[in-house]
Amino acid sequence: MSGLWNDFNDAQSNANLIPKGTLAKVRLTIRPGGFDDPSQGWTGGYATRGSTGAVYLNGEFTVLEGQYARRKIFTLIGLMSPKGPDWANMGRSLIRGMLNSARGISDKDTSPQAQAARRIGGFADLDGLEFVARIDVGTDAMGEEKNEIRAAVTPDHRDYAQIMGTASAPMAPTAPAAPVRSAPTPAAPATPGRPSWAE
Repeated sequence: MSGLWNDFNDAQSNANLIPKGTLAKVRLTIRPGGFDDPSQGWTGGYATRGSTGAVYLNGEFTVLEGQYARRKIFTLIGLMSPKGPDWANMGRSLIRGMLNSARGISDKDTSPQAQAARRIGGFADLDGLEFVARIDVGTDAMGEEKNEIRAAVTPDHRDYAQIMGTASAPMAPTAPAAPVRSAPTPAAPATPGRPSWAE
């Protein structure tokens, strides 16, 4: 018996959250912070400098399609932290994934074309970028749960083409994107690191 108005054990703590692990096509809008450091290539007023001295991109990710369309997810993309390189490395990794996803490049592709696609002229190239994101759940400064984007999904993922809209299959989740060839169950591939089609 759920939903009774005298028993709230089954009430959702934050029903507005998109479930962790949801894949969705999103568009990034950078909310300008006015901080530039040309020596780092940070120009155009896109970066924000926080009170701690950390520098980041203030990302607003809008879900473009599906049941969560028009929902916005706010995530900071780290550029520099006085505490060390970890935050900046996570930011660089996320941007690399976003570029791979938006431009249809496998993360393993090291061809000159792929390398060129992972270069940007400036943060303006990221503003408006559309890619497939894996939606995560984190906590805000107040300790409340909130959605975050920490990873992008690249063409190596079996659902990428369908979500990005590059597959010929209809967007219905029941329609297989390719002829069924006794496909393995959708669980993780038996061999770690190998795509399911390589088994």
